[in-house]
This record gives sequence, C-alpha cells and structure tokens, in this order.
Amino acid sequence: MLLASKRLSAMSGVVHGFTTREGGVSQGPLASLHLGLKGEAQGNLEENWGRVGAALGFPPDNITGVDQVHGADVLQGDEGQGPWVPIGEADALVCTAPGQAVAVRVADCVPILLAVPGGVAAVHAGWRGTAKGIVKEGVWVLCKAAGADPSQVVAAVGPRIGACCYAVGPEVVEGIRVHVAPDLFVSQKGAATHVDLGAANAMQLRSLGVADIDVLPVCTACEPRFFSYRRDGPGTGRLAAVIGLEGA
Repeated sequence: MLLASKRLSAMSGVVHGFTTREGGVSQGPLASLHLGLKGEAQGNLEENWGRVGAALGFPPDNITGVDQVHGADVLQGDEGQGPWVPIGEADALVCTAPGQAVAVRVADCVPILLAVPGGVAAVHAGWRGTAKGIVKEGVWVLCKAAGADPSQVVAAVGPRIGACCYAVGPEVVEGIRVHVAPDLFVSQKGAATHVDLGAANAMQLRSLGVADIDVLPVCTACEPRFFSYRRDGPGTGRLAAVIGLEGA
C-alpha cells in the first residue's frame, strides 16, 4: 500500500508515505486504492483514505487536501475536513501542526514531500507546475512557516512517470528550461523528446540549497502497481503522497 523514503523515515516526528494502487476497495479501472476526488462512491473513497490514514497513524479527518490546478500556489494545511474536502485551489500544502498531515494526488505527475524540524509539505508537480516552480514555492513557504532554512530541508521525489515513458512536445522543454538547463532533464529517443520531471524538480531543489534529496527510482507508467494517466487514460485512479507530524 505504501512506499517510504529512507531519508524522510530517518526524521524524528515525521510520518509519510507514497501510495500504490494496492490495498483498497475500489473496483474496475480504479482498483483498488483510488484516492482521487472523482469517479468513486463517497463511501469507498472514505474507506480507502481510512486505510491509508490507519497505516500512517492519522485519522482521515486529520489529512488535508486541495483541488489541484497545475499552478504555483501553496496553502497552509493545518486544518481540514478530510482529503476528499479540498480547502482551496493549490498545488502544495504546508503543515506545522502536530497530529495533522497534508496530501497531494497524482497519476504520473511528480509527488514531492518536504520536511524540516517543525514542518512538512506536500507538492504536486506536473510539467506546468514544474515550469512555474511549484516546488520552489513549497520550500519557501515551508521554511517561512517553520522558521527554517532551505539547507535544512529533507526532500523525497516520489513515484512519477519516468523519462523512459514521457515523450513531450517543445512547450514542455521551453517551460521548464527557465529553471533547469535542458541537458539535465531532456533526452532524445530517435525523433522523440523525453523529459525527466523528477530530475527537473530535484535540480530546482538543489538550486535553493536543498542537498538531502531522495529520488525514488519508480516509473508509474512502467509499473502496473501504480495508476498512470499516460498508460491508462483519464479514467484511471489517483495515487497520493501524504506527510504529517506526529501528535504532541
């Protein structure tokens, strides 16, 4: 059900996980641990999130989510009504409240979890969010909220579509190259241009002085244990990345 980052797991008081599609109650194309906002009966959605919360040690009502819009806005997520009730439109959430967690949903986009002493953040970075520097915004808002410096940030880049499967048009490269030199995230396979979104976000983190970065070697489009928009189409389910602070 959950994958973990070794670096985040070593941090005292921080609880986190990246979900697979296994361990839930959804059926059909959403089987089985669908965690999105749409396409599923509310009861099944709440059951799936309840299982994730139980595995992490958080009541689902203590997990906050947002309506993701591929932008660069970051919201404070210390209070919520469960991840199925978005607190607003944004693509990153910061939390500094003990006993609370924040989550983002993905199905090929990049989930990034961040932690410093006294604060955590969850970031959703598709190519548009990557081009807008959403992970940089997440770091700055987290550090301001927790009174920390980017050099203290521990980051985990979770399961996402890999460069192996992510053939793109020129607008993707042009958007991201504002932040990262193309030779660091672009490769050619014959006539096709492929982009490594995980590397592009890791390089943005490094440009801020974040050095402790765990990049999980997982491609959602290659591995059937993950939902993948590129592989399965828009009707597929959604994964989640969750991070929180243990209760006082």
